[in-house]
Amino acid sequence: MDSEAQTTNRSLKFSWLAIFSLLMFFYMYLPIFVLGFYSFNQSPYSAGWQGFTLKWYVKLFADGRILRSLQNSLVVALCAVAIAAVLGTMMAVGLARYRFPGKGLYRGIAYLPLIVPDIAIAVATLVFLAVVNVPLSLGTIVAAHVVFCLAYVALVVSSRISQLDPYLEEAALDLGATPTQAFIQVLLPELAPAILAGCLLAFVLSMDDFLIASFTAGTGSTTLPMEIFSRIRTGVKPDINALSVLLIFASAGVAILAEYLRTRSAKRMR
Repeated sequence: MDSEAQTTNRSLKFSWLAIFSLLMFFYMYLPIFVLGFYSFNQSPYSAGWQGFTLKWYVKLFADGRILRSLQNSLVVALCAVAIAAVLGTMMAVGLARYRFPGKGLYRGIAYLPLIVPDIAIAVATLVFLAVVNVPLSLGTIVAAHVVFCLAYVALVVSSRISQLDPYLEEAALDLGATPTQAFIQVLLPELAPAILAGCLLAFVLSMDDFLIASFTAGTGSTTLPMEIFSRIRTGVKPDINALSVLLIFASAGVAILAEYLRTRSAKRMR
């Protein structure tokens, strides 16, 4: 009887957990489903359904302003991630492998952009650019994005370094390799999945950023989030719904790729 009671209690507990999980997923993803549904709406207004159409997706790919802002966002994200990948990896390796005065303080400052509000970073960057008299352009957006991309790449890489055997490099040095050769041929291949995962995360965050970009953008440097915000102030149109759906799928693809790389790296470690 006790065994049957325990089995019944476990079944009830599992049922409630399953129902709660389904409700939470429904609550989180219902707005996305509604967004996708209305991106196929024949009506130019999102309030009423008037039939199925793909014309908003066709119109989206023929919109010159959207394509230019997308190009600007891609340029900013790729440049910022490329710089952050190099600097973030070097910073993570330096913090993990070397000891120097003030290391703990430096580590805390290096990861500070992860918790500092975006508005504070945006205002600080704008003030700094004004003090040094640097004109706002696409390059200033890249410089501002490197700040937080660097922290994200360094955090992911440092978590990977903490799982590696610290004697691998020493063994390579004992076998006659130079420090540079040991880093390139031994440490870097082990860090490659973490570097790529950190870059993918930083890329998505850079593409998504609106606040920092809007503070540091110059004339003609409109990014995709800025273009979207300028259009929805007069109401959300189906073409913006279509663009949002495409961005969701692109972000999901990047997230799946990053998770796959992380899982494969964990399996290699085991």
